Amino acid sequence: MPKEISLQATTVIDLETLGLDAGAHLLVKHALQALAPGQTLQVRGSSPGWDAQLAAWCRSQGHQCRLQQDAAGHPLALLQHGTAQAGRWRGALATGHADPRRSGAVAAQADARWGLAARGATVEAGSPSMPFRLDQKAEVWAESAADLYAQACAAQWNADSAIDWSAEFSLPDAVEDAVVQVLTYMIENEVAALVVPARFLGQLHPHFREVQALLSIQIADEARHIDVFTRRIQLKGREPALSTAGGQASLKTLLDEADFSIAEFLLSVLGEGTFVNLLLFLREHAPDPVTREVARLAARDEARHVAFGMGHLQSRLALDPGLRTRLAQAVQARNDALSATSGLNEEVFDALVLLAAGALTPTAIASGYLRVQQLMREMADGRQARLEKLGFDKAAAQQLSSLHTRNFM
Repeated sequence: MPKEISLQATTVIDLETLGLDAGAHLLVKHALQALAPGQTLQVRGSSPGWDAQLAAWCRSQGHQCRLQQDAAGHPLALLQHGTAQAGRWRGALATGHADPRRSGAVAAQADARWGLAARGATVEAGSPSMPFRLDQKAEVWAESAADLYAQACAAQWNADSAIDWSAEFSLPDAVEDAVVQVLTYMIENEVAALVVPARFLGQLHPHFREVQALLSIQIADEARHIDVFTRRIQLKGREPALSTAGGQASLKTLLDEADFSIAEFLLSVLGEGTFVNLLLFLREHAPDPVTREVARLAARDEARHVAFGMGHLQSRLALDPGLRTRLAQAVQARNDALSATSGLNEEVFDALVLLAAGALTPTAIASGYLRVQQLMREMADGRQARLEKLGFDKAAAQQLSSLHTRNFM
């Protein structure tokens, strides 16, 4: 026998001629949600069969419903809101808080049954399981991810308006060739920096939405860098220059890395960190305003990518200090794998010397050569400083920095 429905503090709604098959359930649904504990909803209507339809709907939703007639013999329904989830929601999964600032909002392990649902949503029982390889918070998390994403959104730039492509300049052929060679080299490195996070993005459980969003905008950054470097190459009617086997081999080791944290370490902390130095060097020594602005804007983006890599690794190392040994082993393994390669493209090195020199004279070239040597020292010092922030002692940090690929990235 169904529990007797109390008539205390009854609310009345009239569905009039609106049938349950035409949306009347919305009126009932919202009226029930407004009930105080112990209240009853009285429903009237004049659509044919509305009462039977309402009774069936209540059963599917877990609400109590008693059908009777009023004094005039017209159908009347008395409803009370179900005290627990029922019907198709019976067995639903709770996913945690929607607000990431609340304790426990982000689960230590995301459930495959949550699938693509928004974090904090109630997931209907029977939803398909969607396994994601990266479903552990410790594997991917950085407390700074949300803030870095907000910064990235605010700092997005449009290549058409941020760069004055109509700026007047004319360079000697040798200098233009040097710009083209450096940017050709930078494009393939930026392609690697796009592909690596893109590979992991599809493996990342969407429960970790802050990291998902940040990786997505990093991919967009790299796509924009590839675009503007290509446009600068073509600005004076040139085509891309030389790509070497050694350079491609170096970048392939990044694409082959299956561990998210190690890939972030090699790409962002070591590679992109070094690349920031290169972009700042190019901004200082670029022979034309377009190249200078392209380098400035790209360096700003790359610095955020480095910040995420550092934040993620600091978070993971706090939980798993043993990762530090695996990071060092990864640097050594990459160095060993590339020992037979030639390292930095000779044409790129020479192009950097010429750009830093500003002229093809013995005195200028000597000066440019020293500036490139200083750049490489600054790259090594920057890598060492980041490694020390990750907990490596000074000697280990210096040694690992020296083992980083001569191809910079």
